[in-house]
Amino acid sequence: MTAYSPGRIGALQWLRSAVFVFQMYLAMAVMGILYFPWALVSRRGARAACLHYCHWVRWTASWMVGLRTEVRGTPPTGEVIIAAKHQSFLDIIMIFSEVPAGKFIMKRELLWAPVLGQYALRIGCVPVQRGKRGAAIARMIADVESGLADPGQLIIYPQGTRVAPGVRKPYKVGAALLSEQTGQPCVPAATNVGLFWPRKGIWRRPGTAVVEFLPVIEAGIGRETFLIRLESEVEKVSNRLMREAGFEPDPQHPGA
Repeated sequence: MTAYSPGRIGALQWLRSAVFVFQMYLAMAVMGILYFPWALVSRRGARAACLHYCHWVRWTASWMVGLRTEVRGTPPTGEVIIAAKHQSFLDIIMIFSEVPAGKFIMKRELLWAPVLGQYALRIGCVPVQRGKRGAAIARMIADVESGLADPGQLIIYPQGTRVAPGVRKPYKVGAALLSEQTGQPCVPAATNVGLFWPRKGIWRRPGTAVVEFLPVIEAGIGRETFLIRLESEVEKVSNRLMREAGFEPDPQHPGA
């Protein structure tokens, strides 16, 4: 048997990653077109398309680039807020594929993304203009109270964007405001996916990417207490998951 040098192994993994990324976006276009008639007349169709796509990506990642996905904890099924650590597109895929009626607070710019933007609106995602998150939250709460928004699991990223492993970024107040004003409990979610699927680029590293749902934070505990608990618990578990994968987080980071 011929031994592979580290350089050749890296080149082969990069090639596999490139093929995986290409087929991933091709599948998005194909499924988007095939499901479009159903999605146009029913949100069930739009959700079915998104779920099919998420399962496809997780399955192809496992055998094309050696990236397995694991979900720990109990995915919520009732009306809750999911406040999740966000490191890459993979945590979006994993969380959405595990809950029955997930919908995201997302950047308004994503509305212009082909296929992705149109389906996001159909499943009830809430577009947010940069710098105007408070107004978007107020509008979403009004929609829920007036019955215009479908019930489900609202997924929010309290740091506001994708954050690479080892990078510190403060938690914003949005999740606390939502829980406070809607009276809905919050399910935190931790992850290590950024070690295997980065924020940018083609490279996908073999291993096991994990999303872990944490114990519920009940509504009504006070905004400051909520934020302290959310950041502490999500960062502590995310750091543990990253250590399991061989990455040592910053010891000065909250929860490290």
